[in-house]
Amino acid sequence: MGPRNTYFLVFILVALIANGVRAAQHVVGGSQGWEESTDFDSWASAQTFKVGDQLVFKYSSGLHSMVELPNENAYKNCDIGTALDSKNSGNDVVKLTKPGTRYFACGTLGHCGQGMKVKITTVAGNAPSTPASPSSSSSSSSSPKSTSTSAALNSRYSIAAIFVLVASLVSSTLLLSLS
Repeated sequence: MGPRNTYFLVFILVALIANGVRAAQHVVGGSQGWEESTDFDSWASAQTFKVGDQLVFKYSSGLHSMVELPNENAYKNCDIGTALDSKNSGNDVVKLTKPGTRYFACGTLGHCGQGMKVKITTVAGNAPSTPASPSSSSSSSSSPKSTSTSAALNSRYSIAAIFVLVASLVSSTLLLSLS
């Protein structure tokens, strides 16, 4: 592999890793998770959701589930029979792939009507995602897990990016010295 190909490969890897660094992982409901007692409206309003971010629904499997509803009407009326998707693992991840509004509710009978639903508006742009910190929302809707998860992921991606960059440069230097 010539030096130009090596530098191109390094550039592509760094760009891919850098994209991952900007993404955030939002634990829906913050420290309380996907539970009936959580104020999802307050939690969601304290967040900035960007394309590439992930929602993580953490809950007791068997007690709750997560369904994605097709529109605001289904969301307002808790019409879970029209669900686009349904998950029940207790640790469900949904990637936000495009700007717009998405609607989620608990699929357990009666839970949506009791407020176990959330509307997520995803934006495009270059500003970093902002999972709520304990100081930016009330204690019932704070999300220290979301913040620490995002920070840990960003740190791991940064370390990985540096490692890949250094390893690639060292290997390309060795290859050049051998030829």
